Amino acid sequence: MSSASPLLSFLLLMVSGWVHRHQLIVIEFLQAENRLLKERLSGKRIRFTDAERALLARKAKAVGRKALLQLDTIVSPDTLLRWHRRLVAQKWNFSQRRGAGRPGIMRHISALIVRMAEQNTSWGYTRIQGALTNLSHKVGRRTIANVLKRNGIEPAPERCRRTRWSTFLKAHWKVLAASDFFTVEVWTGRGLVTHYVLFVISLADRVVKIAGITSRPDEAWMLQIARNETDSQGGALVAKRYLSSIEIASTRNNSGG
Repeated sequence: MSSASPLLSFLLLMVSGWVHRHQLIVIEFLQAENRLLKERLSGKRIRFTDAERALLARKAKAVGRKALLQLDTIVSPDTLLRWHRRLVAQKWNFSQRRGAGRPGIMRHISALIVRMAEQNTSWGYTRIQGALTNLSHKVGRRTIANVLKRNGIEPAPERCRRTRWSTFLKAHWKVLAASDFFTVEVWTGRGLVTHYVLFVISLADRVVKIAGITSRPDEAWMLQIARNETDSQGGALVAKRYLSSIEIASTRNNSGG
């Protein structure tokens, strides 16, 4: 059982890499879909509600301007980030929503609601309501829902399903490795033969190890690589828990063989 466990771990890590590739394919599809939608709109302006702007702004800020430029978004990256700056500024400005009540108290309560939701992704409206009651603030669930919606924060079922990629990396950086293939073309007596090179890189210290080279990366070869790299006496993955995939352009090398 002990010898099979490292092999199973390695195979699970490789599957995670394939899942990453699938996610890239999904992103490419969404990019194509966005381009077609923009062509159909033909310059027509889409009117978003304040809640929709807040949601898009929060998502856009997490993606970043550089990545947004590659996505060919319907709303320009600069506009999305401007919405986010306005959203941050409005966090402390409730002038449009001030009534006869106590605006200072409402600003404080709204800030508490946002902070509780962001720091406790599994807390729903009722749980936030209970926490506010413990602080002597009586707030209705509908008010909590409105505050979160206004700030572009999703309900608890959606928030708790997602872990930010940056948070995951910071928590697991020392036990993260990446792996992928690149190809080398070698001239042999049989002509030009493609060799597949599998490498592993430790992300914490950037140490790269060539796991194997073959012209036929079949199941038997992959199983042997799995045994080698999870071997307790020097395997590149022995101290790692997670493996991601790297997209590397193929290297063409016209060397004699």
